[in-house]
Amino acid sequence: MTQPNSSENEDRAPAKAAPSTSGAVPNTGAAPAADGSAGLPVDEAAVADADLPGASAPSAALNAADAPALSPPALFDAVLTPHRSLSPTGFTIMMGAIAAVGFVGGMAFLLAGAWPVTGFGVIEIGLFYLLFRLNYRSGRIRERIRLTASSLEIERRLQDGTIRRWSFQPYWLKVSIADPPDTDSRLMLTSHGKSLSIGAFLSPDERLEFANALRAELARLREMGSA
Repeated sequence: MTQPNSSENEDRAPAKAAPSTSGAVPNTGAAPAADGSAGLPVDEAAVADADLPGASAPSAALNAADAPALSPPALFDAVLTPHRSLSPTGFTIMMGAIAAVGFVGGMAFLLAGAWPVTGFGVIEIGLFYLLFRLNYRSGRIRERIRLTASSLEIERRLQDGTIRRWSFQPYWLKVSIADPPDTDSRLMLTSHGKSLSIGAFLSPDERLEFANALRAELARLREMGSA
């Protein structure tokens, strides 16, 4: 590291002493006093770096290598989710009503001496709650279909939070489903020997509607590419 010029320091008089304050930071940019009194201790290395020709503060701009890669704009972006007719709030209200009815009935049987019926009633309500919770857990499945000018990307989030991804070349992609669809009709994406079934949790009519929408966007992309 370059040190300050010693001949310049000898020509300068010592800086004037300043009152010491706890936690104060020395002012390295102040000019030295000329009355011969002692100066505050400074960090000579920091002063040397500050006095170097061409020194500048670090730039806030990111280098090109550090900048995050931007995703290409989406021409089509859809999220598929299972249908649930009962909302979480509705489920809470329903379970509260069932529990209240079960409590009243259980107390009546208990006072009548038929306590085993009360026990079976508690077990029945518990199983009812468990089955509904399992049904709601399957509703966590998500499928995102995103079409760009260069690829069709599918992201599937499973019940346990696991995420799987696939990518297809859109210009050769084939979207197929029976028309009219049956209950077991599958919505298939096929390209270059790869096939993937999507929207299995949708109703047959919903699968057909989504297939037609995706076909229309693919046709529009191909027209843009050939123009």
